[in-house]
Amino acid sequence: MWGKSTAAVFLGMPLAVLVTGFAALLSSDQANTTLPWLLVFFLIWIAVMTCTFLFKTGLRAWLWMGGLTVAGYAALHFLKASGLIRIAA
Repeated sequence: MWGKSTAAVFLGMPLAVLVTGFAALLSSDQANTTLPWLLVFFLIWIAVMTCTFLFKTGLRAWLWMGGLTVAGYAALHFLKASGLIRIAA
């Protein structure tokens, strides 16, 4: 139980930030869609933390969620470095 709980606490927020960030970046009108996605962020965070307890063991939760976090941020870095997405200032 401790393994799943710590995975939810430490990896839940980065995954929720990643999902929210991808959703906001992939929208066509970032100026009008960023705020609604930021408001939905808390619900996504709770959903990710809840899904952590569906894993059989804490190790699986850490490996899957950690792998998704690393892969997601690597993809985000690749998209930004290649110029496929641009962050509006």
